[in-house]
Amino acid sequence: MSIPTIYVLGLGAGELGQLTVQMYKRIQECPNLYVRTKDHPVVTELEQEGKRIVGFDDIYEKHDQFHLVYEEIVEILCKKSHTEDVFYAVPGHPLVAEKTVELLLAKRAQGYQVVIEGGSSFLDPLFTALEIDPIQGFQLVDGTSFKAEELELKQHMIICQVYDQFVASEVKLGLMNRLPDEYEVVVVTAAGTSKQEVKKVPLYELDHGMNISNLTTVYVPPVQEESLLYQEFQSLKDVIAALRGPGGCPWDQEQTHQSLKPFIIEEAYEVLEAIDEEDDDHLIEELGDVLLQVMLHAQIGEDEGWFTIQDVIRSVTEKMIRRHPHVFGEQKAEHSSEVVKLWDEIKKKETKNTNQESILSGIPQSLPGLLLANAIQKKAAKVGFDWKEASPIWEKLYEEIEEFKAELDLNSSKEKASKELGDILFAIVNVARFYQIDPEIAIMQTNNKFKNRFQYMERQADEKGIKLDTLSLEELDILWEEAKQKE
Repeated sequence: MSIPTIYVLGLGAGELGQLTVQMYKRIQECPNLYVRTKDHPVVTELEQEGKRIVGFDDIYEKHDQFHLVYEEIVEILCKKSHTEDVFYAVPGHPLVAEKTVELLLAKRAQGYQVVIEGGSSFLDPLFTALEIDPIQGFQLVDGTSFKAEELELKQHMIICQVYDQFVASEVKLGLMNRLPDEYEVVVVTAAGTSKQEVKKVPLYELDHGMNISNLTTVYVPPVQEESLLYQEFQSLKDVIAALRGPGGCPWDQEQTHQSLKPFIIEEAYEVLEAIDEEDDDHLIEELGDVLLQVMLHAQIGEDEGWFTIQDVIRSVTEKMIRRHPHVFGEQKAEHSSEVVKLWDEIKKKETKNTNQESILSGIPQSLPGLLLANAIQKKAAKVGFDWKEASPIWEKLYEEIEEFKAELDLNSSKEKASKELGDILFAIVNVARFYQIDPEIAIMQTNNKFKNRFQYMERQADEKGIKLDTLSLEELDILWEEAKQKE
């Protein structure tokens, strides 16, 4: 029994005259020639010469997704190969931007023999039409599976398979996420043929007014202007490396992990402030400042040979995948409460692997006091060490207040009074947690409220030409009440 065999031939990039003599003879020798699509100049000319050709264009009408079209074509070819040697021709070169050939090659594992007989791709005539040298670096992208985030903007970018307005529109929108709307791109149709068209257009016009066909390719020139690359991650990394490198900034060069500790805390709180202001531009700026701190720490790690930003990214990516098996694995979690439980279980297993014995291990001791108290209480609550009702929490708070007052009445040392005051604050965190209020956010809101009212008092005093410190407490209270009314 013979092995099912499929011969794959390339129709070249354009007209019949561009085929090699060897490929032309091979096509003429084929008893039956199957083609993915008849919408190709070579196919038209071959049929005019009397060649019998079977196309699969009708399959495109059956499906609304390209991968289903390609899969059905491959299944038909494989089925036919059991009764005849199959000769299958595709546009261009079989191994350049041809999904059906990729699927056919995968069939080798099932016992099919697939023979690639070559052809000429559209790339050579395209490079000629554009007058570019690919040695400078280029990226070949499929317009039907276009992902803007994967583009290398510093390289020549060739986007093929842009064969209708819909694909052109998707490509345009993706590129506009990375490049200015007016960035000049080049639309090339039928490269190397007598009908070749090369047209330069601003990006925003890519999907209208163009002669788009299955022979259309979009070329995006390399970005030369550095400011257009400021949004790219690598640009930020290069800037940070330059700041800490030879000839860089003396302040940045002197920084260490320890010296930067206060700044990352400060920047995190400024993010919270921007969120409360509901100011997107301010939030963008503050999130950038947090990212700057991450990049500085990573650059220090790289400079010292300890780790790189790639290690940081890999670590958090692995963690997110590992701790979300309901998204990246087989487990199920329909509600956020189930997600939290699953997260804690996975984290607990990880903690065991690091020999952390206490359930309170892993809580950063450098957290601000209220945040640390909240984190400790939440951890303890997971093993049932928590109040289920509000009344005993309030009783505990009142008890701590009385104990603090007693220490004050006894004129105890500041150390003893401080500990009792700490107990009050810890109890207040319990109250906040019971009512699902973040104590840190609550105190920040009060701080901001006080600051805004006090600044109002300062403005009012200044307008009247008086100084706050000359006013009596009663007069200050009047201004304070005015500030409250203004809110």
